[in-house]
This record gives sequence, structure tokens and C-alpha cells, in this order.
Amino acid sequence: MSSFTIAWKDMKIRLRDRKGFISMLLMPIVLTAILGSALGGLFGESGSIPDTTVGIVVSSDDDLTDQFINKVLQGDELKESITLNEYKTETDLKTAIKNQKVDVGMILPAGWGDGLMKGDVKEVTIFSNPEKEIQFTILNSIATSFINRVTSVSLATEVVSKEITAVPVSNQDMNIANVITGLAKELSDIASSDLNVVTSEKDGKEPISGMQYYAAAMCAMFILFNTTVGAKSIIQERKTETLARLMSSPIVRSSILLGKFLGTFYFSFLQFIVFVIATHYLFGVNWGSNIIQLLVIGLAFSISVAGVSMLIAGIITEDKTADTVGGIGVQILAVLGGSMIPLAAFPNSIQLIANIAPNKWALESFIEIMNGTTWNTLILPISVLFLSGLLTLMIGSLKLKPR
Repeated sequence: MSSFTIAWKDMKIRLRDRKGFISMLLMPIVLTAILGSALGGLFGESGSIPDTTVGIVVSSDDDLTDQFINKVLQGDELKESITLNEYKTETDLKTAIKNQKVDVGMILPAGWGDGLMKGDVKEVTIFSNPEKEIQFTILNSIATSFINRVTSVSLATEVVSKEITAVPVSNQDMNIANVITGLAKELSDIASSDLNVVTSEKDGKEPISGMQYYAAAMCAMFILFNTTVGAKSIIQERKTETLARLMSSPIVRSSILLGKFLGTFYFSFLQFIVFVIATHYLFGVNWGSNIIQLLVIGLAFSISVAGVSMLIAGIITEDKTADTVGGIGVQILAVLGGSMIPLAAFPNSIQLIANIAPNKWALESFIEIMNGTTWNTLILPISVLFLSGLLTLMIGSLKLKPR
């Protein structure tokens, strides 16, 4: 019973702190509104790219260049997202970029298409508006993909044509040049077609919106800040001898430590509940249809956060050091866990390292629940969060000194 009394006392202190209320409850809601609205286009319901105006200078007049412009950039998949403006010179294009009339500029050099079919790759110049890096990256990826596809066809044509000319034929009337030309045309048609040898099917899940993603991301990040807040409260009590006096009371040490752990756990879980309700009713965020799954992940994440706060309090003795280390640590974990940028944007090595971040497990679980998932999918993140909380609680309790 004494553990719950201590936990309730710590929680009331935090609830009375206006600065804490603003930073831990109000700030994540405001940031969710800003990020969800500003970056929502990156998470379109159809998975489309953000609207992009492309300025292009075409110095080449051939079938392949025409194919790239009309069937790729203005094909069925991209024409709704890409607006194409043609310019006569590089100077005109740069002026348009400077005046922000286009987001990205592209120059196709003379003989570009014909050169590709011969294996001679001429450099495509792409200019970007510094504020449109995402659009630049997407257009660069589209151009690179097309070039790789065509050069592969060119290489295949060259290899096969060598084999054909090397094999003697009984029919002397056979025109080798026509065969090679026909082969090149057929391969080129295949490369430019929409035919796929792999059939993909939807898994029944709808892509989440930008508001949904950043609601989950900000929720995970700001709950993680409780690691520092919880640790500082213990460090301050140790500095003022409050913790020492508490330890010398008839209350057993384990009950005191459990109470400190529960204080951070209570506040973290309350913050989670308030945030979910607020974002649902203020911004219409759909957190999924299974509220039990959501609550269990919230509980497991709160346990993990409370455990880490005990670990920090056991290792660090100065509140300023806890502020510095905790602040930097939380920011690093926030980036690693995908709270700033979706984790899929990072290399595989970084994604592997990100498994140390508890907010990564929480964020991915929130997104899975939003999409609709089974309990089997959540067993691993629940276990990781729960066990990491207990492990850090045990280590922190052993390291924690009353003075």
C-alpha cells in the first residue's frame, strides 16, 4: 500500500507543474497538428507522391525520350502527381526554379534516348529547389530507374545479337540486321510496357495518413521524455535528503523504489490516454478498432519508460547531468525510433540499431494497430517493452543510492 501512496504523491506533484503539463501534454498535441498537416501529403491514401511541378528542357528528339516524357512522367501512374512544364533553354529553367515556378528541373541532353539504346548513357542534369528535396529525390529515382531499365535492354540486345551472328544459319536468305533490329524493338517494347511478371495483391490494410503517423510518432516520443522527468524527480529528492529520510523510515526499500517506478508509470500511461483521446476528437485520428490492443501497448511502453527512468536515476547523481544526457538520449532515440522520419528511410544497418529504442517498438505497434492486426503480431513488441522495463528497473534499483 505504501508503494501506491508514494506513486500517487509523485503523480500529483507532476500534475500541479504547469510547465510539465505544457511540455508533456499540450506540446505533443500541437506538434502532431503541425507535422500531420504539413507532411500529410507524404502519406496519401493512394500512396501517391507529393504534387510536383517539373520543368524540363528537351534537347533530344527520339522515340525513347518521347516515351520517357509521355509514358513515364506523364503516364497513368504519375500524371496526377507530376505537372510538366517545358522550357527552351537551361537559363529559362533556372529562372523558373529561382522564381519557384517549378519544384524540380531536368535537362535531357541531345541524343539522350538514342545513346541509351546503344549503351551510351549521357548525363541527365537535375536541378532542385532547396525546399523541395523530397521531390528532387523522387524524380531522380524515377529517371535512374528508367535509365537502368533501358540500358539493361541495350545490353541484352547486344549479347543476343552477338550470339545470333556467331551461329551459322542454313537459310542464307535470312537478314541478320533485320532480326537484330526486330529483337531490339521487341525488348524495348517490353521494357516500356506496364507488364509485370510478379502480381501483387493488397493485404486488406489501408495506408495510414500523415496525421495518423505523426500522432503515433509524437505520442511515442513525448512519453519517452518521462525517462528524464522521472529520473530527475528521484535525483532531486536524493539531493534534498528527502529520499534518505524516506529510506530510514519503517517503509521497506523495495516498496519505496516500486513507488518511484509506479509514479513515472502512472503519469506516462495517463499522458498516453489523454493524448489518444485528444488527437481522436481534435484531429479525427483513427487509432484502430481494437482498443484493448492499444491499451496493452500503452501499458507495456509506460513500463519500459518507467524502468529506464529508474536506470538513469541509479547511474546519474546530478539533475543537470540527467537533463543533458536524458535530453540528448531522448532525441537520439526519437530519431532512431522513427518519431522524426519514418524508419524505412534509413539504411538497413540503422534500422537494426533502432531496435534498442523502446519508442521504435511502440510506434510500429501503434501503426500496426491502426491498420488492424492480430495479437500474434504484437507478442514480440509487448514482450520487448515489458521485459526491458523490468530489467532496467532491477538494475536501477540495485544502483540507486539514497545519498
